[in-house]
Amino acid sequence: MLLAGKGLTSGYLTDEQVFEILKTGIEQIDLKGKKVLVLIPDHTRTCPLGMLFRYMADLITPRASKLDFLIALGTHPPMSQEKINQLVGISEDQRNTKYKNIGIYNHDWTNSDTFTTLGTISADEIEKITKGLMKQQVPVGLNKMILDYDQLMILGPTFPHEVVGFSGGLKYFFPGIADWKIINFFHWLGAVITCIKIIGHRDTPVREVLNKAAEFIPRPIINIDLVVKDAKLAGCFIGDAKEAFKEAADLSNQLHIVYKDKPYKTVLGIAPEMYDDIWTAGKVMYKLEPIVADGGELIIYAPHITEVSYTHGKIIDKIGYHVRDYFLKQMDKFKDIPGGVMAHSTHVRGLGTFENGIEKPRVTVTLATGISKERTEMINLNYRDPATINIDEFRNREDEGIIVVDHAGEILHRLKEPEKHITIPD
Repeated sequence: MLLAGKGLTSGYLTDEQVFEILKTGIEQIDLKGKKVLVLIPDHTRTCPLGMLFRYMADLITPRASKLDFLIALGTHPPMSQEKINQLVGISEDQRNTKYKNIGIYNHDWTNSDTFTTLGTISADEIEKITKGLMKQQVPVGLNKMILDYDQLMILGPTFPHEVVGFSGGLKYFFPGIADWKIINFFHWLGAVITCIKIIGHRDTPVREVLNKAAEFIPRPIINIDLVVKDAKLAGCFIGDAKEAFKEAADLSNQLHIVYKDKPYKTVLGIAPEMYDDIWTAGKVMYKLEPIVADGGELIIYAPHITEVSYTHGKIIDKIGYHVRDYFLKQMDKFKDIPGGVMAHSTHVRGLGTFENGIEKPRVTVTLATGISKERTEMINLNYRDPATINIDEFRNREDEGIIVVDHAGEILHRLKEPEKHITIPD
């Protein structure tokens, strides 16, 4: 059920409209004497979180006995107190005065004591959901903080997403505050299906796994699903997890997907500063791979990035970046590698084949970053010194098969008729 919401395909919601949507929805929820925990994104998602934090505090604090926020980091690095204050748009003084009774916590995914197992999705259910692609039990582990609250809420944006189809909604539980077992499972499931077949589709087997896993959460859940355009809100929907997400994903489908007639031989994607390693800046590849021609090149331009992954860099240094079948056809060799890391590897490397020990990626992936040539080539990616790239020389050359995408990583680019132009293996 949708309690309140509005979405615009042109223009933006005013601050007053956003407040009224939240007010209308929250007033329909019984919060008297209840403890409320709101899951929010970290700095790697474009979202006017400062405004929303203030509105949520103003609307919920008078009704509930307790209001806290949990940053759904997944496996991203924890945020400092200074960065948290910046994230929610408050000063240190405000944090210690006006908002002193509101907790804002990092999800501590590195500590095994953080989690509790709520249940298990059976192997038969997994087989049914994946149409026989996989058959195994999947434990559902989440941050046990949720059990200390009476009402759970999700507050975050929805964009096309490489693993689940569209981000937002229950994804703030999985992987936002989930343990590694289920994270590894559904990320690898998405990778096996392939990013290009998953991204930008609302209903996917991975999303169905998340929906099934959420049935084990023993607390009521309210979604506040947002659609962001140009860093402003074009949509805000509050209601139950499935309905609010559906509205947001359908609007995201209209606003966050750009269609092109033909593929490009060279795509230069400029990663924004909010991506601080390739683990996050890999989204440039995810959102642009569909418009790169067979044999073409995708350049991730990010001079500010100096690290592959702050949390998984050692594993990626060990395995490198490879196409899906490189792993699938050698699973014994990689049985101890987390599925989530292998999934990231294949998503960044893109489509391709692995036959008779020979790997043939569909496109060249080039890093023009602050990561050294030696390390870039060690992890099986192409290197280019960002200082040698004059971005202006790439602009306004679409008729030559060259395109520049600014603030790459959130807007999905697709071909109108991909089957006519690019090779998509089974």
